[in-house]
Amino acid sequence: MSGNGVKKVAEVAAKATKSIDWDGMAKLIVSDEARKEFANLRRAFDEVNSQLQTKFSQEPEPIDWEYYRKGIGSRLVDMYKQAYESIEIPKYVDTVTPEYKPKFDALLVELKEAEKQSLKESARLEKEIAEVREMKKKISTMTADEYFEKHPELKQKFDDEIRNDNWGY
Repeated sequence: MSGNGVKKVAEVAAKATKSIDWDGMAKLIVSDEARKEFANLRRAFDEVNSQLQTKFSQEPEPIDWEYYRKGIGSRLVDMYKQAYESIEIPKYVDTVTPEYKPKFDALLVELKEAEKQSLKESARLEKEIAEVREMKKKISTMTADEYFEKHPELKQKFDDEIRNDNWGY
């Protein structure tokens, strides 16, 4: 990769690092296994980014050909210089991103939908937990009528059993 190409990659990586909300994503993780995998992902990302920022973003030091001419001889050094300057590093052409970008975008849409469903389910479960906690507090002093008020389907079931003379024997 040419020096300019490497610098561009390093700049893009730096911008990507700034735009990633690692803390925000970490708050959304529920299970311990997911937290472990997320930590591994973040560590791997930081390692790659660090390499891009240090190792690959620097221009190579220019070769002091005159220094080598004095010690080795000009004919051999000129031969190496010519070979060095004839090296052409091919420019990187990204063929992977166009192939996987639509798949990634589809996964993002699916992820957003799953997130909405998860938030709805979480809200429903939180409400149910609050109801159970309230019921737990009141159960020892609650009358049957108060209980059946909250659960009319049970009152109907018991009334049907009594009406049909089904006493559970």
